[in-house]
Amino acid sequence: MDGKTINNHIKTPPSGAGGAIYIHIPFCKQACHYCDFHFSTSMGKKEVMVLALVKELELRKTEYGNEEVRTIYFGGGTPSVLETSEINQILDAVQRHFKVVAEPEITLEANPDDLSEEKIRALAASPINRLSIGIQSFFGTDLKLMNRAHNAEEAEACITLATDSFRNVSIDLIYGIPGMADERWLANIEKALAFNVPHISSYALTVEPRTALKALIDKGLIAPVDDELAAGHYHILCERLNRAGFVNYEFSNFGKPGFFSQNNMAYWEGKKYIGIGPSAHSYDGMGRGWNISNNAKYIKSLAQNILPMETEVLSKTDRYNEYIMTGLRTIWGVSLERVKTEFGEDYYAYLLKQVEKKIKEELLYIEKDRILVATKGKFLSDGIASDLFMVTLS
Repeated sequence: MDGKTINNHIKTPPSGAGGAIYIHIPFCKQACHYCDFHFSTSMGKKEVMVLALVKELELRKTEYGNEEVRTIYFGGGTPSVLETSEINQILDAVQRHFKVVAEPEITLEANPDDLSEEKIRALAASPINRLSIGIQSFFGTDLKLMNRAHNAEEAEACITLATDSFRNVSIDLIYGIPGMADERWLANIEKALAFNVPHISSYALTVEPRTALKALIDKGLIAPVDDELAAGHYHILCERLNRAGFVNYEFSNFGKPGFFSQNNMAYWEGKKYIGIGPSAHSYDGMGRGWNISNNAKYIKSLAQNILPMETEVLSKTDRYNEYIMTGLRTIWGVSLERVKTEFGEDYYAYLLKQVEKKIKEELLYIEKDRILVATKGKFLSDGIASDLFMVTLS
């Protein structure tokens, strides 16, 4: 897709009511150098954490009313450290306390070192119908730099096993790794394509505060991340996956038609979602909530039937800015009609004025009702969005 062409079968943005449930599993075998998500490497509280997750689902059972849950997503952390029986225990609680569609998309994030043949068979026999595997790279040099728990051989072996048992498999890859030549990045992509997976998520390596990666770079032990290198890798990624029949339906996500992540599309379209587990976020269309990022305090609170959550009501400007940010990251862009209807004439007029310069710079274009990012602007989409934000109205 060249940035000005959207195939007819994916032109219309996702629609329809229904909620998403995200379940945060806050455990990992070891800490990746780049990760700033909430997790613990101690598994001692895993069983009691599962009970707390089940309790939170019970306490929040009225939040969707009559709406049906369409997607369930196990993220983390590393959800694949759970026993399949523990996953089923959580899914049973979802079914008990919420209305769920007949065939929900149920995704489990997994690491290659957890995906033995026995584990994959057990997961395939469970309600899980989509695996998202954190490969990150097929090369040992990259995996060691990132402090991943698996090796290159495990990366390839687990995909072979997973695709034998699951029709819907996604893999994650990371680009912009210091020292990664274009040839090695392309080789990563080619290896991924050889497995015929229908979905690939790919992210630039970023340096977050208070991570091991930041410390290693500051000490001069690892070269700094190069934005130009990452931009070049992203261009290679888009071009190669486009030729392979993938649609870059969101900045970091590439899927074959029929295999877009339904869970993630709910986020990008501003639909409701409930976040279960420590540090998990929720959104109800007007406000946001977030759970405490502390495993012990989370467990203690749920044992007392108290939700360990803070909330905030988003202003109209907050909601407008979020829609601009998420909309421009997708192939469906930003609907001018939605801006006018949901936010009013002032926001609509402001947006059109701000867009003019970006159109002249060939970073954005308008097709029918929608503002879309041109090929030239894709790697800059977040920065472009920030230039369209409203900063004065409330």
